[in-house]
Amino acid sequence: MRRRLFLASATATSVTMSAWPARAEDYPVRPIRLVVPFGAGGVADLTARAVGRILGQRLGQGLVVDNRPGAGGAVAGEAVARAAPDGYTLLLMSNATAVSRSLFKHLPFDARKDFTPISLLSQYDLAFVVPGTSRFESLQALLSAARQRPGELNVGTVYVGSTQHLAAELFRLSAQVELQVVPFNGTPGVLTALRSEQIDAAVESLPPLVPQIRAQSIRLLAVLGEKRSPQLPLVPTVAQSAGIEGFNVSSWTALAAPAKLPRDIVARLAREVRQLLESAEAKQQLADLNVQARASSPEQLATLLDNEITRWARVIARVGIPLQ
Repeated sequence: MRRRLFLASATATSVTMSAWPARAEDYPVRPIRLVVPFGAGGVADLTARAVGRILGQRLGQGLVVDNRPGAGGAVAGEAVARAAPDGYTLLLMSNATAVSRSLFKHLPFDARKDFTPISLLSQYDLAFVVPGTSRFESLQALLSAARQRPGELNVGTVYVGSTQHLAAELFRLSAQVELQVVPFNGTPGVLTALRSEQIDAAVESLPPLVPQIRAQSIRLLAVLGEKRSPQLPLVPTVAQSAGIEGFNVSSWTALAAPAKLPRDIVARLAREVRQLLESAEAKQQLADLNVQARASSPEQLATLLDNEITRWARVIARVGIPLQ
């Protein structure tokens, strides 16, 4: 009887040790899963795949992208929040992670308590665009017309609660101008309405728009970030063009893991991400997507997430968006 108890105890200890890497230098010993809360083919997904491939090479293990779109990121977030904190399940965070905290009545996770921040991965611009045939040659001209005819001009975005939608609402509030913000079900609907001049302008992610901007089918009036876009440096920021001091909205992606991930694994992953994002290979691959490589410390990512949660909660409250 004693021998059976000893063997059972030894087996349980063996299972526990195999599930939890004791030291960072032992990690990883099997493939890693990166859960992405978006469908395949979008900017965030392509960023995850580009970074994930190089990270897997550096770690000596495969990194598999697991696309789990839906419910504003809740499906992906829940999968990671409930996973073992052993470094083998990671989450692609984004602006949506911060927005969801104030947009949904019930979430199966807490964005700040149930995840371990690791590092930023990328940053990319949002664009304020008009049809290529628009009479508005600048953002100042559009604002001037909007002030002359309050409530008549409209700005299209994707669905309610998206970063694009909230950025357009924040712009309207910051510029103190009456614009109608019109949400569509997706980017194709926004662009179709824009090109056919059913809407006067749109706020959308810049990367997929670059070919159409260069083909002059749509016109870029300004980017919403702090600095001008590296891809289109002649185009001003909203702060420069509209005179809204401190206006700064951009999209970002980041890497996180379940809460209570051991510190040495956090440090190892953060170090590997920083080094790979400094490589010419990663910078070029992301630049080809019109995305900028951006690393951070875990602490910096935690601060960014806190700040984004606070900012978008205020916008959602001011605009009066009902909880979903």
